[in-house]
Amino acid sequence: MNTIQEIERAIQTLGPRELEELYSWLDRHCPQPIDARLQSDLAAGRLDSVIHRALADEKDGRVQPL
Repeated sequence: MNTIQEIERAIQTLGPRELEELYSWLDRHCPQPIDARLQSDLAAGRLDSVIHRALADEKDGRVQPL
C-alpha cells in the first residue's frame, strides 16, 4: 500500500473487530493533541479542583442525567 487511497480502501474492508484493533493501534501510536494535553493537565493536577467540584455536585444531588 503506497497511497492514501489504497489505505482507505483497505480500511473499508475491515470488519468490526479489525476496526477496533486499528483504532487501538492508532491511539497507541498517534495520540491526538487533545489527548496529550489532557493527560498532561491531569498529571500536573490542573484539573483536580474541577474534578472535585463535579464529584461534590454529584454527591449533593446537583446534577441531572443527560
